[in-house]
Amino acid sequence: MFRLLCILLSVSVTVLGGCTSLPERKPMNAELQEVAIIPGIPDARSWADTRPENYENWMSLSKQQIRERYPETISKPHNYLAISGGGARGAFGAGLLNGWTATGTRPEFTIVTGVSTGSILAPFAFLGSDYDHLIKKFYTTMSTEALLTKRSRIAAVTKDAATDSAPMKNQLALYIDDELVAKIAAEYAKGRELFIGTTNLDASRSVNWNITAIAASGNPNATQLIRDIIRASSSVPGVFPPVLFAVEADGQLYDEMHVDGGISSNVFVYPIGLDWTAVMKKMDVKTKPNLYVLRNGYLQDAWKAVKRNTLNITAHSVSTLLTYVGHGDFNRIYLAAQRDGLDFNLVEIPADFEDTSTEAFDPVWMTQLYELGYSMAINGINWRKSPPGYDTNDGR
Repeated sequence: MFRLLCILLSVSVTVLGGCTSLPERKPMNAELQEVAIIPGIPDARSWADTRPENYENWMSLSKQQIRERYPETISKPHNYLAISGGGARGAFGAGLLNGWTATGTRPEFTIVTGVSTGSILAPFAFLGSDYDHLIKKFYTTMSTEALLTKRSRIAAVTKDAATDSAPMKNQLALYIDDELVAKIAAEYAKGRELFIGTTNLDASRSVNWNITAIAASGNPNATQLIRDIIRASSSVPGVFPPVLFAVEADGQLYDEMHVDGGISSNVFVYPIGLDWTAVMKKMDVKTKPNLYVLRNGYLQDAWKAVKRNTLNITAHSVSTLLTYVGHGDFNRIYLAAQRDGLDFNLVEIPADFEDTSTEAFDPVWMTQLYELGYSMAINGINWRKSPPGYDTNDGR
């Protein structure tokens, strides 16, 4: 993340001004944001900061209707996985998941959520260990040039980002294909769900996309939409271009600008205001659900003397801001888990693992990080039972 911020800031302080040559947008007004939908997929997403609009209707469903909608998750133990952002540090999550598989103790997750780099991991974690080889390949072989192309200093200012994410778009087309989307749809029919978070920059709000509902919609554009959601969730503002989504509101077509989900929420499980205790009662879940939070990063960035210049001061400040956004998310999730009766588990990159990467996506360092996550899982994941500061045992 720090190196990505440096790319952005270095071009920003070198070139001032410039005229845009980007196509004109067609944004909606503020009043329409509450009714805007993805054409043909009205249940594609919801706001993350409020109770979903269909919550009351869902709670009014009969027991038989619930059983028909969730045939393989009703009256069964529940396991939830929430995967955070972290850029190249997603290699840690890839290694941890693969090592967890090797122990034979990795559960099937009822719900999986992902943000930023977590949005890349989430579909494969959701589908299970058959896809472990793909996340290993992605996080141990990808280099910076395989995911982004630096723009000229003039283009970085006159366009919408310091880099072009066309390489990333091409990679997602290889990994997220129609066959994979069909398998996600099949899991939706069983009652399992996959969500990815983005930030709607026009509204300055976090959005949760229901990837399973999109996959099961039958919409011919579903696969491309899912690719675009993952790309948007991973698009650090100013570094990667934002992603525009075509939406319909009041019978008219508009566009929405979405960027990295980590800007508004580094990790999430379910929307604020949702009564999960009531949801579990409706689902007839008799055992305590297990919640696993996978932090693709450190809980505290390493100490480093900051050089006294605009670039380093700004980059370190933004990096610190994002670290503490994550802390707020962990605290919120932990308190919700305590309230709703979930067994909270958190794991992160150990503080003593040094970041020796030489570029934004350094495959040598990412392989080392992957191996760290793998070995931690093989040796038994030492889950934190609370975020730091909640008890004298440091949460372990």
